[in-house]
Amino acid sequence: MSDTKSLHRVIRRLAGWAVWSFFTEVHVIGGEHVPTEGPIIVCVFHLLREFRSFTFELAWALRNPVICLARLESFGGTTATHHNMMLDPAVLSSAFPHRRILHYWSKASLFANPVLKYILYSSGNIPVDRKSKDRQILFKGTFQALANGSAVALFPEGTSYTEPRIMQVKDGAAYAALEYTKWSQDNPGKVKVGAPVMIVPAAIVYTNKSKYRSDVIMEFGRPISMDEYKDEYLSGVEGSARAAAKRLTRTIERELTEATVNAPDWDTLYAARMARDLLWEDEGSINLDDFVTISQTLVDLFSTKDAIPNFSSVRQHLLEYYSLLQSTHLTNSVLSSLPLPRTLDPHHSTPLPSRLLTISILIRDTLAVLIRLPFFFFPLIVHMPVYIMGRLGARLVEHEEETQAQNKVVFGLLFLLMIYPATFWLLWAFFWFTSTGALVSFATVWLFAFYHNKLVNDNYQHLKRVIAAWRVLVGVWAPKRWELPLAALSQYTTPQIPPENPWIDKNKNVVKSSPVQEPPAKTRRRPSSRRIMRHVLRARGEAVKALASLFHQLEKSGDGKKVGASLHLAKLYGWVDEVKPGSDDAGGIPEDPNGWRSAREVIAFLRKRGAKIATLEHGIEGDWAAALSSEEEGTPGDDSDAGDKDDMVWVPSGHHD
Repeated sequence: MSDTKSLHRVIRRLAGWAVWSFFTEVHVIGGEHVPTEGPIIVCVFHLLREFRSFTFELAWALRNPVICLARLESFGGTTATHHNMMLDPAVLSSAFPHRRILHYWSKASLFANPVLKYILYSSGNIPVDRKSKDRQILFKGTFQALANGSAVALFPEGTSYTEPRIMQVKDGAAYAALEYTKWSQDNPGKVKVGAPVMIVPAAIVYTNKSKYRSDVIMEFGRPISMDEYKDEYLSGVEGSARAAAKRLTRTIERELTEATVNAPDWDTLYAARMARDLLWEDEGSINLDDFVTISQTLVDLFSTKDAIPNFSSVRQHLLEYYSLLQSTHLTNSVLSSLPLPRTLDPHHSTPLPSRLLTISILIRDTLAVLIRLPFFFFPLIVHMPVYIMGRLGARLVEHEEETQAQNKVVFGLLFLLMIYPATFWLLWAFFWFTSTGALVSFATVWLFAFYHNKLVNDNYQHLKRVIAAWRVLVGVWAPKRWELPLAALSQYTTPQIPPENPWIDKNKNVVKSSPVQEPPAKTRRRPSSRRIMRHVLRARGEAVKALASLFHQLEKSGDGKKVGASLHLAKLYGWVDEVKPGSDDAGGIPEDPNGWRSAREVIAFLRKRGAKIATLEHGIEGDWAAALSSEEEGTPGDDSDAGDKDDMVWVPSGHHD
């Protein structure tokens, strides 16, 4: 067995480069909770769970001999069949505190070949004989790693699935930790590091996973000791071992739930996302330390269906805008920052001077981007194959948000591994393959990569804004007859819901309030800007108005108004109802009580963390998109007071000058 884990270090370095090239930041919270040494089992969950594509199953099969992270389905320790078979382990391993090497479970049968055995051990894998019913044999490789004071990482879901919340935490981690505790007491001479094993909960949350240059948040909870569970597990009383393992699993699940965002259904999650994007229009304005708490607070708010009388209407406006942004590949952040003047109003005929002014502004911003281009042109050309192949990889799975990100990272890494060595070789050849030339060539390639990453963030955002501005201009100035009719628009106003995984046991996890929604038969194509842009801007105005109305009504409702809250947030900021008696499959376990927060406290909480609630109200008065009423479109049933349409013009947030 390789002690240096040299292949693991190489893979971790490559993973770090891939993550660094795609994401802006991997923000670690609670790294001090991870022990610097001693045996630990890291249980990992992340924000969204996605199903796997055939394309990635094939890719996994091809690279299986190198990073064989096979699942242990019966006990819930899984990495190879995990929804994110490569990206989550890449993020986890590359940014794990104290640079500790992580060991992942692999099928024991793969270790039969001596060459493959060396590769697997050197890359940090440990064998698991999942055919064995004897847990001491099942976890033999895990015991050896823990006895050496190593860290074992696993994903305890047990299978890939697509749900907006944690649906299941299997007992694999609990049994592995408790069985090791038993084995270490029975075999003290085999334990090289005498520290007791600890379970470290880890949550990986992506701010916008499939989006290039987004952020990752990795949070570690406090280590879970076996002291509270081992006596019951080792007591020998019938059923006590299972009961102890179940209690430990519930503790792990509670810790992971508190560090992730969980919604009762997709519509609630999407409405909360849209509200967050409207309240924090600048994508980088949310403190990453608060991102999960803010997101869960909004999810809890939009889970409270009786928050205000017209709650369903508010949610519907947010969902329509969210879906239209999805369909057009735009973001609210980009739309809110467009440099368009207040005189641009497609609802009325725009005079020639205003049109000329608009074009001059767009040309000015376009030239500003082009001026930057010479400094970025060469890195852009060199990296163009990476961008193109990443986009093609995402298009293979347009209906799978998470696999899109995974394909982008994998395709990008593969091409970077071709481009950078080729560039190094050409430079080295220029220096006649001298040792000094090798150092200069390596330093040049490294600085070139660093230069590209530093420039790409700002240039990428500016380029997106300019492209979006021209798309909006085309849509606004296009003849009215080109606009997409309402009958054809409906396919773009309903968010696409991922299909469910039939292997999830929902009998214990079903949420009664969750509507049953079928996914669309096929991925919808992006509509033309000239046909849908007016609808997008109108939906933006209506969503802003609806969200402002929600907060206005909540503030007027008084101190007695309460909204639902997750238990951990209710304990911090609100209150929890008395525990109601009940039971679960383990017997005699009380049901979770209801958590609540004051509506005014929630609003103050959001404001304190930068939510632009007041800006929403001002935006209604200045947003011409809200003035495009159903009267012109022929949509019945909208009796909202939009004000005097002739006086309303569009003033994008942040551009009221």
